Amino acid sequence: MGVRMCATVIGWWVYVLTENPLALGLVGLSEVVAALSFALYAGHYIDRNENRGLLLRCVLFFLCCVLAFFGLSDPIMQGTKPWTIAALILAVIFITGIIRSFAGPTFSAMISKIVPRASLPTATSMSSATWLIASIMGHAFGGFCIAWFGIHFTFLVVLGLVLMSYFFLRQLHVKLVNVKGNQNAWQSVREGIDFVLNSKAVLGTMTLDLFAVLFGGAVAMVPVFAKDILRVGPEGFGWLNAAADIGAILSVLYLTVRPLRGNQGKKMFMAVGIFGLCILVFAISKFFWLSFLALMISGMADGISVVIRSTILQLKTPDELRGRVMSVNSMFVNSSNELGQFESGVAAKLMGTVTSVVFGGCMTLLVVGVTWFKLPELRKMKY
Repeated sequence: MGVRMCATVIGWWVYVLTENPLALGLVGLSEVVAALSFALYAGHYIDRNENRGLLLRCVLFFLCCVLAFFGLSDPIMQGTKPWTIAALILAVIFITGIIRSFAGPTFSAMISKIVPRASLPTATSMSSATWLIASIMGHAFGGFCIAWFGIHFTFLVVLGLVLMSYFFLRQLHVKLVNVKGNQNAWQSVREGIDFVLNSKAVLGTMTLDLFAVLFGGAVAMVPVFAKDILRVGPEGFGWLNAAADIGAILSVLYLTVRPLRGNQGKKMFMAVGIFGLCILVFAISKFFWLSFLALMISGMADGISVVIRSTILQLKTPDELRGRVMSVNSMFVNSSNELGQFESGVAAKLMGTVTSVVFGGCMTLLVVGVTWFKLPELRKMKY
């Protein structure tokens, strides 16, 4: 919740400072460059070190980044040029990208160490549901806190949430790592990459999500739509930011109770296609309720896709390779969100905001169509 709330506040803050959609793209680029640069080594490090301690260190480093944002948003900085503050924000975001390259795959790799293999599909759905609930609350509450307290004091709320997460993570039991062999870092990384490249199901799910999210990153432009097109202010911005997550949590909670039975590959393609259509509706909508509904349905479709992808990864990945495979997955999937944010920012600058989002929705549908024919193994995937 703290991480998502922080991202929401930064999106609004940077756009208010610069009034330039390209700046929103630079926010995503700053984090993704750092995350991609360290991702492969992070996977090697995760597989060879105790995960609980690593997570605690990541949370402490993120705590320092939140303190930096708190300082930069202090009223005493008002005399500083907006783009100077924006540049400093991007520098701190670069550091959060490094933290994320270690923290994200560690969370994913730990699921299989907490629950038995037979429970992995249900545990994956529960994990996604928990994350999405926190994401919804972080997005919506972030917008409300901006309206109630202002950007500066909202970071104090984020600080409190991060401190709470540190307390809860300390309650986990230490699980010793059983390292096999004496590989150097490059051999270890190469082993993880080879597994991904040789597993068509794993590679296919990563590739589909990479390009779909890359071109469907309409959420990156939500501050522009909320402020300049729909004119709904920070409260409406918070709800629009949470809309996709609300839809996703509804579908994930349903799938936790009623798991998908058969033809999971085809259902994943259908879900990504619906996601692309919803992006088109959001782009052309002039009404807040229609924009909210389009984003919510896109979230429902994305939630189905997330559960299928996550389950395939958990079931297909050997325990000793989880850190490295999840790190490769973060390069394909998680970083595609920031690359999509950068693509959306550049496209909005070149084409205009609405046209760029229409373009993204069309490209998402094109990716689904091409992948449907090029990866029949993924289309026929069942578990």
